[in-house]
Amino acid sequence: MKRCFEGIGLQCFLKDGPMAATQSQKYLLVFDFDETIVNENSDDSVVQASPEKKLPESIRQTFREGFYNEYMQRVLKYLGDQGVKMADFKAAYEKIPYSPGMQELFRFLSKHQNHFEIILISDANMFGIECSLKAAGVYSLFRKIFSNPSSFDKTGYFILGPYHSHNCPRCPSNMCKQKILIEYLEERAREGNKFERIFYVGDGANDFCPSVAMKSSDVAFPRKGYPMHQLIQEMEKNQPRAYQATVVPWDSAIVVCSHLQEVLKESS
Repeated sequence: MKRCFEGIGLQCFLKDGPMAATQSQKYLLVFDFDETIVNENSDDSVVQASPEKKLPESIRQTFREGFYNEYMQRVLKYLGDQGVKMADFKAAYEKIPYSPGMQELFRFLSKHQNHFEIILISDANMFGIECSLKAAGVYSLFRKIFSNPSSFDKTGYFILGPYHSHNCPRCPSNMCKQKILIEYLEERAREGNKFERIFYVGDGANDFCPSVAMKSSDVAFPRKGYPMHQLIQEMEKNQPRAYQATVVPWDSAIVVCSHLQEVLKESS
């Protein structure tokens, strides 16, 4: 399977690499949002704010694989045409339930912020993510959030844009999470911050892409039975030893929490 960046892995930017530096937060913890932090796809959830609470078939039929961001732009225009305003979107995002065990995991992380630098990489949108995290009281845990830019125009329509362009054949046209993660690690390395290990919590096919660049001391937490988990299993079957990260599937974030607790015990 081809990597996004030939010859470049996350190993280049870890603490045992050539650019090692001292830092207080030894671990980088990366989260996805939809169906990882929250227990639903937030793009589906906001449709509930429309009068019909569903999309017409004429909109649904415009979806093309790999061009989800463009599809959501059409969905949001339709919702605007139906009179859905910023307050409606905000309320919808704030109501999305969190995944099992996620609140417990965040409580653990809030007590151990000196050990974990936490970022979020999501193909949702900045407005929705910020609404959800602030409502749950966990927004301040995240050092940085990477997601598609979003805003409301002067007529009240919710406007969504692509995050970036890239050449990765594996990812949707608007976002490659491996590219984002590698660029973040490069940035932190220039600032003198290095990480001993990376932990990645996700569920989707686009979470698989960054995880293939992780090394054996890193840990991938794929949601059990979801596309990320399935793709890892497929790679392990078809290309033994090609997938290097340790794999810890989860159906409750308590699994993630327990693993991180053990990591801290072992390092103390």
